[in-house]
Amino acid sequence: MTIIAKGGSFLLGRTDPQTLFTPEDFTLEHKMIFRTAAGFVKDNVLAQMDDLELKTEGLNRKLLQGAGELGLNGSEIPEEYGGTEMDKISTTIIAECMGWSGSFAMTQGGQTGIGSMPIVMFGTPKQKAKYLPGIGSGEIVGAYALTEPGAGSDALGAKTRADLSPDGKYYILNGTKQFITNSGFADIFIVYAKVDGDKFTAFIVDADSEGLSTGPEEHKMGIKGSSTRQVIFEDVKVPVENMLYKIGKGHVVAFNILNLGRYKLSANSLGGSKFALELAATYANERKQFGNPLASFGMIQEKLAEMAIKTYVTESMVYRTGGLLDEMMHSLDTSGPDGGQVAAKGVEEYAIECSMNKIFATEALDYCVDEGVQIHGGYGFSAEYTIERLYRDSRIYRIFEGTNEINRTIIPSTLLKRAAKEELPLQETIDALKTKITSGSIARDGEEGLVQAAKDIFLLTLDASQQKYGKDLAKQQEIVGRLADLSMQAYAMDSAWLRAQKAVVNEGEAKAKLKLSMAMAYINSTIGLSEYTAKETLTALAEGEELTNLLENLKKLTQYTLRNTVALRQEVAAVISENGKYTA
Repeated sequence: MTIIAKGGSFLLGRTDPQTLFTPEDFTLEHKMIFRTAAGFVKDNVLAQMDDLELKTEGLNRKLLQGAGELGLNGSEIPEEYGGTEMDKISTTIIAECMGWSGSFAMTQGGQTGIGSMPIVMFGTPKQKAKYLPGIGSGEIVGAYALTEPGAGSDALGAKTRADLSPDGKYYILNGTKQFITNSGFADIFIVYAKVDGDKFTAFIVDADSEGLSTGPEEHKMGIKGSSTRQVIFEDVKVPVENMLYKIGKGHVVAFNILNLGRYKLSANSLGGSKFALELAATYANERKQFGNPLASFGMIQEKLAEMAIKTYVTESMVYRTGGLLDEMMHSLDTSGPDGGQVAAKGVEEYAIECSMNKIFATEALDYCVDEGVQIHGGYGFSAEYTIERLYRDSRIYRIFEGTNEINRTIIPSTLLKRAAKEELPLQETIDALKTKITSGSIARDGEEGLVQAAKDIFLLTLDASQQKYGKDLAKQQEIVGRLADLSMQAYAMDSAWLRAQKAVVNEGEAKAKLKLSMAMAYINSTIGLSEYTAKETLTALAEGEELTNLLENLKKLTQYTLRNTVALRQEVAAVISENGKYTA
């Protein structure tokens, strides 16, 4: 029997590398889905990118229908409702490939994720039968209306109202939603409103409802090919049968869907990072300066290597998390009428990992597109080169699906809540670490030791933070943000190293050499950052003798010898330059 890992448990012990899902574990079916999705993006989306950016009327809908014909829209939809009902690795692959497609990734993501998953997971059989077949085919376009002009990250602060009509047949909606993807051509909206002004509730609203209108298209920095507008509700009548789930339980729908949305956005970001690296590597190989290719210069090599390393770590995290989600789904009985809600609860188990993926992947993407522009030099600033669009498009990713700041607050708070419920033995692990510390310095043997050091650094700092602030810790956002970064760095290091170790066992050290080099470079470069972040945090938590003791304990956790990361990056850069694209 497979033991399902608890969300956040990676911090509390060692994971067997063989239990990790990695891209090297793709089945033939997974590879076929990758070819299909990547081919669709290249042949249909990228080939029409200029027209898409100009918002050519009908093009987004046509592309959605094309994706639907290939089964790419219905990957999360049950077969009984016209979907292809794929596993989580397959849906991750599709999201990664869509990450190459610029603004269409937002259009298709709005269709297959937040615009339809509320119905998949929380809809009634009638609601599913009415809407899901059309969403899967692309004949019905979905949109997700949560954000409001005065309530962005504070979703529960929404002002849109829903009042039951005197005859009890309708809810009457009034309010305005802001920044709604697909709103210019959507057929349905998943709308959140407060019944009687206080019960946050989800509804399915048909776009042709009387009183529903949209504002003009937003003039955006990037993702120009996607439709983004205000959606305005003026006495819009919504049949009572179009309420989703339960009155006052809209937050359950919204937050569970956002967990999945964050994860898929990390896969989109992974695809974008690979695209940026390919553009940069190709340009660096072709462009000559001082009689030599750019790719021959050390600083350019270092940029290409670091782009590849961050992409490798992202890929390792994303597919590790996909594997966890897949195992969870396979362990659940979702055959009953509440099967969607059971699945949503399963996804919620990995809310911590979903937030970590979202933050890391989107920030890695920003790094990759930024360095991609730098490698292109002045041409990178020209709209004639694709990297310019990638640079603009990437910026929204750190804001979508809950800002990275909001996601940083989620990580420690969720971990502490689960520990308080005794779902994770957090305090026991901290107590065991304290016992180790009192015994003297802890030797760190190689990268595995450094990965454990990263986990221990987080636990030490978390304990000191709790000792200082207790239940008020959540109010100390500067501390919470640093705790999130420490835990995320540990997950990133752990995922990169475990993947490399699994490859060594399964493929041999020679074939795994590139993975080892990228993992070692990342780990050795990041452990010092973790140590500094902890020092900075501890200095904000204590002073005098207490601070001295904390810093001494930290020093005991960080006795290690660094590798030559410059040489490791040179190895990575040589492979990337030779292949002209991301390689692992």
